[in-house]
Amino acid sequence: MDRPMSNLHFKLMSFEFKFRDLFLPPKKKLNEVGIRPGFHILDYGCGPGSYSIAAAELVGNSGKVYALDMHPLALRLVQKAASRKGLRNIETICSDRPTGLEDNTIDVILLYDTYHELSDPDRVLEELHRITKPHSVLSFSDHHMKEDEILSEITKTNLFALSRKGKMSYLFLKA
Repeated sequence: MDRPMSNLHFKLMSFEFKFRDLFLPPKKKLNEVGIRPGFHILDYGCGPGSYSIAAAELVGNSGKVYALDMHPLALRLVQKAASRKGLRNIETICSDRPTGLEDNTIDVILLYDTYHELSDPDRVLEELHRITKPHSVLSFSDHHMKEDEILSEITKTNLFALSRKGKMSYLFLKA
């Protein structure tokens, strides 16, 4: 993920996600994560923001969602959706790795269908580890990877340890 995909490719992907979200609503996946009001969440590689918007509704006004993506069009779509729904607890971050967030501030990280695209995944995991609070959750899914790859990749740096496998994602805890 050294550079953003073309606008056309991004728009096609976003269109596909609209259909995905009809059959598998983002809140259904997020419910297994245990998100509560007041949580601070990072949606890393947020794309058009399906999970960011759902997470913002779950954390309520006392929580915060950071939607990070390297594609400016992604962030515009997140901002537009948040505005349309009256959500004021979403902040967008344009980046390919550094979050700009302070140490130990995030309760949950959503890392969905992004990992396989990362050019330096170990550095991303280091950044995610840095910003998470103790006992924070990394909710991970990537349909481009097999289970053994996922477990090996996320745990090899000893920054995160598998907590449990949910129906739709793997839940890792900050080690």
